[in-house]
Amino acid sequence: MFSDKVKIIIRSGKGGDGHVSFRREKYVPAGGPDGGDGGKGGDVWFYADKNENTLSSFRYMRRYSAEDGREGQGSRKSGKSGKDLILRVPEGTIVRDSVSGKIIADMSGENQKYCILKGGKGGSGNMHFATSTMQAPRYAKPGGDAKELEVELELKLIADAALAGFPSAGKSSIISRVSNAKPEVAAYHFTTLTPHLGVVKVDEDTSFVMADIPGLIEGAAGGAGLGHDFLRHIQRTKVLVNVVDASGLEGRDPVEDVKRINEELRIFDPVLAERPMIIAANKTDLLPPDSDSIDRLRSAFEPEIKVYPVSAVTGEGLNDLIYAISEIISGLPEETVVYSQEYDPEKELATGASSFNVRFDPRDDVYVVEGPLVEKMLGYTNLESEKGFVFFQKFIREKGIRDALVEAGVAEGDTVRISEYEFEYINDGDEEVPDGV
Repeated sequence: MFSDKVKIIIRSGKGGDGHVSFRREKYVPAGGPDGGDGGKGGDVWFYADKNENTLSSFRYMRRYSAEDGREGQGSRKSGKSGKDLILRVPEGTIVRDSVSGKIIADMSGENQKYCILKGGKGGSGNMHFATSTMQAPRYAKPGGDAKELEVELELKLIADAALAGFPSAGKSSIISRVSNAKPEVAAYHFTTLTPHLGVVKVDEDTSFVMADIPGLIEGAAGGAGLGHDFLRHIQRTKVLVNVVDASGLEGRDPVEDVKRINEELRIFDPVLAERPMIIAANKTDLLPPDSDSIDRLRSAFEPEIKVYPVSAVTGEGLNDLIYAISEIISGLPEETVVYSQEYDPEKELATGASSFNVRFDPRDDVYVVEGPLVEKMLGYTNLESEKGFVFFQKFIREKGIRDALVEAGVAEGDTVRISEYEFEYINDGDEEVPDGV
């Protein structure tokens, strides 16, 4: 089954915890700390794979995780780093943050691989915390947290030319006749569900990629039917080929069909109205002798939009159509339309992890510091040790917590609470105390 939009949850690996241990060797009764570092958590990567053409492989699995880093070991041995997670997607896939809808990465053009989430850093073992005053530190840093994110994968096909038109206009017949694509062809009066890509060989040295976009219905730009799902595939296309049934045997007016399709494209994305376009007036083999369809099309749209009478059944006019498409493509820039990044997971997720809040609780007459940043710090800091308390003082100064306390009105001797710890605030003389404090 074709699938061009899915939501999945991705998670990077957690960093391995640092290890606490001490040398235990014969004739070394008081060995020093030798706890090793934790291994780094695995990253999450997206790779553009030219052999993939749908997102259907993601329909059956919701969560994807990189491997966690291993804990450090004794004898200064580091833990093993977690394996990266590599997700292969079709070229042309856009990765969005599912909440904001903002673009994280467009796997097109030169963007063939992208690291979307980095694994947590490995925690430092206790071998790093020995000093002249504390030779037996009994704590180590935990590994960095894993990062988790729900993303939406959206496939926008990359093609040089796209066949657009109403159902049963003959798009599938044309692409099967001029390229290596083999779509199912029948006189459907409803839109088929699967876009097709085919390589059209013009001559020994020239070829281009053609897409058969499933038949549109009126109101597609407003989301009717599967309009949005299919119209997005036209956004990267260099040339639009508007395929219409010129025979009129099913009661359709080819001139009105062209106008309606162009209006659907314009409503969906005004930029599409500026793309080079030609008209393939199909089913000329069914034209009555007195038909004026081709003349009416040319009168209505030429010279701005060139009309090419063709028959997908007999092959009449298809060579002229192919050469016309190729000529337009050769005069256009070669670069692929690539959408810019709007959302950086590393920055966005780091903002929440490094946040804290300072407030005054009048009921307990205490200043409260809370948030992910301080909770994580307390997880790897031993406040009962001299080195741990010195680290704690440095931490609240460097992270701006002390400045936030001063701004909130803390004074020397006031009580500050961080998690279950309470201590008396002491002005060490480094900060500027506001007037009146």
